Amino acid sequence: MLSGRGLVKRYGTQYALAGVDIDIQPGEAVAIVGPSGSGKTSLLHVLGGIIRAEEGEIFLAGQRIDQFSEKKRSELRRTEFGFVFQQGMLVAELTAEENVALPMLLGGTNRKDALGAAREWLTRLGLGGRGGSRPGELSGGQAQRVAIARALTHRPKVIFADEPTGALDTRTGKETMDALLVAAADAGASVLIVTHDRELADSLPRTVIIRDGRISATGVGAIA
Repeated sequence: MLSGRGLVKRYGTQYALAGVDIDIQPGEAVAIVGPSGSGKTSLLHVLGGIIRAEEGEIFLAGQRIDQFSEKKRSELRRTEFGFVFQQGMLVAELTAEENVALPMLLGGTNRKDALGAAREWLTRLGLGGRGGSRPGELSGGQAQRVAIARALTHRPKVIFADEPTGALDTRTGKETMDALLVAAADAGASVLIVTHDRELADSLPRTVIIRDGRISATGVGAIA
């Protein structure tokens, strides 16, 4: 589904990625772990088309995407990828259902259809009665579920999650991750999760460890 080959990303003289090869299979859920500054988030952002690598190639469903123009990469992020960040990054002035509908609206879907899809996903994620609430009226866990619904509503091929439970307590974090994984599986989306949470990483089928910009281990039980 998603592959990176020989990915190199530098900030000044420091290597964030020093030649990374990675493959994510259709419908697979993968944890990316490693020390702070090891290149986890850089890998997520490079694969997701948020930033460019200086070297290497990225393929989505067999098509090379790293050479896309900025306009084409922006379109790719709206249509084929979904993103969940630690703080949710919801638009404070919009309601929950408007936040969820936003990627579809930006992609040209009419407002009625976009809001209808948003309400459907909010209901599936246990927020059926909160569509009219603004982010400031939601708990941390509820806000993250809105962010998950926003990432899924346009049925992306891959969801990128950067520390999605980092701002939540243990119980809420587990409930939120369970909701993400179930919803992603229902949508047939692959999930790539950057996390410092060992329990979360252990719960996923595969773990990739990054150290000093290189993959040092991968597989089931890689952080054992």
